[in-house]
Amino acid sequence: MIMTSIEENPSYGPPPPITELTTEQDFRMRQLEILLPKDEVVKEDIVTLLLALQKQNFILSNSMMNLVKSWPRPLDNDLVIALLK
Repeated sequence: MIMTSIEENPSYGPPPPITELTTEQDFRMRQLEILLPKDEVVKEDIVTLLLALQKQNFILSNSMMNLVKSWPRPLDNDLVIALLK
């Protein structure tokens, strides 16, 4: 331990994002990659799917931003000292 550094709580804050796909998700992605180029796929279906996925992406993004903004933060030392006076 270096005496000049401030030790921080490594478990504080939200966990890091998971960017890896599960095996099942990877399999489903591969199925889509195989099926989409086929002639039976209707363009309107792809547009509907794209719009639904984009909406879910926006909702997830808004939820994550709200979670990060609402996550408890460590108190500032000056604020703690002022509160204790």
